Amino acid sequence: MGHFSISDLEQLSGIKAHTIRMWEQRYNLLQPVRTATNIRTYSEDDLRRLLNVSTLCARGQRISQVARLSDAEISEAVLACCDDAHDYHRQVNGLLAAMLSLDEERINQLLTEAAAKLGFESMMLFVAYPLLQRIGLMWLAGTVNPAQEHMLANLLRQKMLAATDALPPVPATARRWVLFLPAEELHELALLFMNYAVRLRGQHTLYLGQNLPTEQLGAVCQTYRPDVVVSVLTLQPDRSRVGEFAAEVSAHCQGLPVVLYGPLARQEGLVLPPNCVSPPLMTDFLAMITQNELVETAAV
Repeated sequence: MGHFSISDLEQLSGIKAHTIRMWEQRYNLLQPVRTATNIRTYSEDDLRRLLNVSTLCARGQRISQVARLSDAEISEAVLACCDDAHDYHRQVNGLLAAMLSLDEERINQLLTEAAAKLGFESMMLFVAYPLLQRIGLMWLAGTVNPAQEHMLANLLRQKMLAATDALPPVPATARRWVLFLPAEELHELALLFMNYAVRLRGQHTLYLGQNLPTEQLGAVCQTYRPDVVVSVLTLQPDRSRVGEFAAEVSAHCQGLPVVLYGPLARQEGLVLPPNCVSPPLMTDFLAMITQNELVETAAV
């Protein structure tokens, strides 16, 4: 079981550290243990309880009342809350608590409800992505285990595949996009969402997925003749090789517009070929899909 500092709880729950301490001292809300150096650490059960309590307090319930409830009563009260499609913080907290409990059924229910109320794209942007960012913080702290993260990632992957399959056919004259991940890159969620977003906007995609050797792109471009090539760089290639990778992709694709997304593509001091762009945010990429700036960049 992972152990969280109070600053971890603050980042993950949105509740200020001094408020957490007050709730702990006044209401015995959490049960931290102390390290040999007398530092409080908190368990997954503490985090899960805090997430649920913060959800109820955000809905107007008094902490003095909530603190008297058992964990089971708190969970029941959270489920009974009136749903607000735009209460993203509550939805993210609910998903995070369900992930920590390995409650696949609850996660699936929450994602389905959010997609039905917000639309699938908005659910991904305002609920799923903030959730993944919080999980990233937990990875850095060593306080989430692979089973929890893999369960959530696989559920999101299933949702994106199903949503993409449900889209209508694309006109034969539409722009064409190739989407792939570099060799040894397995983090696929961002690329799957980009594939969905491009298809949603009535454009063709050739989705090549994970772990594609760069040298295969030449044959792909000759056969498919795309207008744009997209890749996401999360852990691969090595940070020192990103510029070389971008040059290789540009050469194999004969100067076509290339979109490189992800943290490695935004590192300070990185120089990309003139036909490559690196949008800072997913919303920037979504704006690019309907604009001609990618084609204009390649023509310079």
